[in-house]
Amino acid sequence: MMSTSHLINEVYGGNLFAINQSFKASNTVSVLLLLCFGLSMAFASVDRLTFDPAQFWIAVKQYGGQSSTKQQSELSTLLATPYQDMNIDALTKVNRYFNESLLYQTDDAVWLQKDYWASPAESIAKGAGDCEDYAIAKYFFLLHLGVPPSQLRLVYVKAKIGGRRSTVTQAHMVLGFYPSGRSEPLILDNLIGDILPASQRTDLSPVFSFNSEGIFQPGQTASVGQPSARLSQWRNVMVKLKQEGFDINE
Repeated sequence: MMSTSHLINEVYGGNLFAINQSFKASNTVSVLLLLCFGLSMAFASVDRLTFDPAQFWIAVKQYGGQSSTKQQSELSTLLATPYQDMNIDALTKVNRYFNESLLYQTDDAVWLQKDYWASPAESIAKGAGDCEDYAIAKYFFLLHLGVPPSQLRLVYVKAKIGGRRSTVTQAHMVLGFYPSGRSEPLILDNLIGDILPASQRTDLSPVFSFNSEGIFQPGQTASVGQPSARLSQWRNVMVKLKQEGFDINE
């Protein structure tokens, strides 16, 4: 489970007013839609990722994982799925692959830490992870398949648990995809197998989102900073990716 206070403090720099305002603004579905598609898409683009599967599986083994031939074959098939605009076939396959490959477990159980963001190879090696590990793996593999960085965001949300009338929430992370700058986003989630439009995810209230190009608050049109500068866990993931066969240019 993500450490809520530590993560939010890194993003908002300890600004309690900004934190409180963000939570207040996060209580309606309309804000989730605004967060995911009502923000400016005019950020500097990054190059498409290149990926070396052989190096990836070497890293999995170095992390103590034992990958099967079936698992490697399934990933190879996945990587052969070209992304075409407005076609969610690649999204569906990536979402299913990681939802089925990883068992949900908390960071306490997997890493003996309160909060740990695993790289894709680490997650596959463990065969388990929590919400941000699913989202991170899906994000980078979709970038490799050709999804533009501006169309993907990791969204930190408060997820309602216990039914529609419940007021109990917990920290959660999902991956948001929007096929064009003003379209309704689709939500990739480890808790729900189906990829659903944001308007159907009434259980989620956004706090902030980020990708390789910036960090974004609900209702604002500009990045509040670079993720590598504000999120220490993100920096750690980026370092590990370069050792796992991902050639990424931030």
